[in-house]
Amino acid sequence: MTEAPRRVPVVDYLSLDGAGGPVLRANACTACGALFFDRRNACARCGAREFEHRPLGTTGTVRAFTIVKRAAPNVPVPYVSAVVALDGGGVVKANIRDVEPDPAQVTLGMRVALTTFTCGTDVEGTEAVAFGFAPAT
Repeated sequence: MTEAPRRVPVVDYLSLDGAGGPVLRANACTACGALFFDRRNACARCGAREFEHRPLGTTGTVRAFTIVKRAAPNVPVPYVSAVVALDGGGVVKANIRDVEPDPAQVTLGMRVALTTFTCGTDVEGTEAVAFGFAPAT
């Protein structure tokens, strides 16, 4: 029997072991509820200094997008880069996968769902896992 490969998220706020699958987690200000993906010493909205980890919605809507046609070497283009407003609160920038990078195929308000994918593997077989969104079905 072969052992499943070890999987490591590429960002701190992606949790691969959520009960219902992968989930994004934010630092939520306990005073005002503002959400941040990075570590904070104080809330940028109200100045409070206490935070709690909060799982975010795994579905949302495309608030803005662009089709990227030029990128760093070895990055396949074109692709869709979007700002996604998550159901239940929070906003994240991510690529939209599993859709043609064509303005006729991506629309403002389009429903999307969180997805993950392997973006690299090291010499020991550990997979680096990234997240994006795909059209919701």
